[in-house]
Amino acid sequence: MQNVTYSPWTLSQQQDKKNTMDDIKLIFGKRLRKLRKTKGISQETLAFDAGLDRTYISSIERGKRNVSIENIARLAKALEVEIHELFTDK
Repeated sequence: MQNVTYSPWTLSQQQDKKNTMDDIKLIFGKRLRKLRKTKGISQETLAFDAGLDRTYISSIERGKRNVSIENIARLAKALEVEIHELFTDK
């Protein structure tokens, strides 16, 4: 068994990384929700069009999921937007 020592610096660095990842997921989820609402479609319709589950769409929009590039492409296609539009608010 390996003896591991954790320093406050190491724990702080790990927490910062986790917070950054949570922020990214939340930002992406908010952008997805904005695009979906702009198109006037429900989570259920988006999920059907993208071949995903409605609860998955909900959890993405709440920033709870780390979305794969394949699912990002599916969402962009279902929303009829370019992939980069899921990441920019312009």
